[in-house]
Amino acid sequence: MDAMQRRTFLLGGAAGVSAALFSARTANAAPYPFTLGVASGEPTSAGVVLWTRLAPSPLDTDGFGGMSTAPVTVEWQVAHDRNFTQLAVTGSATAVRASAHTVHVEVGGLQPGREYWYRFRAMGHISQVGRTRTAPAVGTSPAMTMLFASCSHYEAGFFTAYRRMAEEHPDLILHLGDYIYEGGAGSGVRTHQPTAEIADLADYRVRHALYKRDTDLQAAHAEAPWLVVWDDHEVENNYAGLIRANSSPAGDFRARRAAAYQAYYEHMPLRPAQAPVGENMQLYRRVRWGSLATFHMLDTRQYRDDQACGDGTKVCPEADDPTRTLTGAAQEAWLLDGLAQRLGTWDLLGQQVFFAQRLADASGAKSMDAWDGYTANRSRLQQGWVQRGNTGTVVLTGDVHRSWASNLMADYTTQDRVIGTELVATSITSGGDGNAADTGLSSLNPHVKFFRNLRGYVRTVTTPSQMNVDFRALDRVTVRDMPVKTVQSYVIQADNPGLQAP
Repeated sequence: MDAMQRRTFLLGGAAGVSAALFSARTANAAPYPFTLGVASGEPTSAGVVLWTRLAPSPLDTDGFGGMSTAPVTVEWQVAHDRNFTQLAVTGSATAVRASAHTVHVEVGGLQPGREYWYRFRAMGHISQVGRTRTAPAVGTSPAMTMLFASCSHYEAGFFTAYRRMAEEHPDLILHLGDYIYEGGAGSGVRTHQPTAEIADLADYRVRHALYKRDTDLQAAHAEAPWLVVWDDHEVENNYAGLIRANSSPAGDFRARRAAAYQAYYEHMPLRPAQAPVGENMQLYRRVRWGSLATFHMLDTRQYRDDQACGDGTKVCPEADDPTRTLTGAAQEAWLLDGLAQRLGTWDLLGQQVFFAQRLADASGAKSMDAWDGYTANRSRLQQGWVQRGNTGTVVLTGDVHRSWASNLMADYTTQDRVIGTELVATSITSGGDGNAADTGLSSLNPHVKFFRNLRGYVRTVTTPSQMNVDFRALDRVTVRDMPVKTVQSYVIQADNPGLQAP
């Protein structure tokens, strides 16, 4: 790189004249490679992970995004200001074909609890600018604005909710699964590519790229660091471990899961420690937010026993078998150990499927895909946090395409004692527009306090004493650019579990 090109990279975000100078120096540059945007995640008090992927032709069917076989040097910068006049740290990484020319940069040496801006340069181009934030220092507990969401089916609607999330300028965003959907093209407002159900690495890469090309999703990634966990659709609907829900499409499911996990890692701002090995990938992990909160990010797909009684919603004594597990023994022990450490005022469990008991009818039928299909595993966790004195336990959930809020009970049959709270985010688009008139509340589940069938996300503002919760929703997702509104609010007190009026 000559002196003028280097200087232009350093100043390229400061003014239009600098960008023009850079463009003039790179008139013969390769096609723009940052078509999938930028992202950050996994914040600590000293750093974050930065992500991008080089893909000038992101939907090429071979899954390599229009890139050659050659490795590419990718420079990166982190600055104290949006105009990059005060650089904090810089460096470079190598993007290689084996990982679809993705980059996962573990940045360190930053200051705790503050904003930073970042960008990349490769192939004669500068990426979009992203905003990120480090976690506060241990021993401090500033207020935290966090948003969480799940279930973004590309065909079902537009990703306006992601745009609205970006406009909230949060400190942190959680995505709790079904970031992509694996199915073939249907009859929604947009069409999946590839058009057939995806099953190999190239197809998973193209499907992720299709989603990542969405500018509303790019905006949410560029505005705040993310913590992510998967659910089933990142691989195949309702799979459990290495057990499939059905046999279509035919093929080796172990190889399919390995391909899906590889593509998921490649497209998320995760640490190299989370990189998959074959068909396995350790996604459960803990992230501290100063002394305010600890995020325990769970994986309820990879280690679970198969859904009981053939899946579905039914009365199933097998669901109460004490040997059945949703988390697997190792993850259960890890979670209970983390809860015992009491690292923050709040213990926030980022996970996928409905946690509270939810009876479907008077017969006692329950969903076998949720924690109701693994009641002993749930009881051990609930008893565990009560025994450890955790009063600020909040379970954050996705999956069910509806907004719900529940008190978690020591005994759901007798409704004895509130011991925690569950907040369930509706989908970004899955299920289409929804219907605000639907009712999901029932006298069978008196601990379940709120339900709404609209698309959106949940906003929480957390302090050492309380969490303010707003369920945010859009009236329609089949129409672009709808406004968002708050449809219900609650307060949760750190020393008094359960939902209260604001």
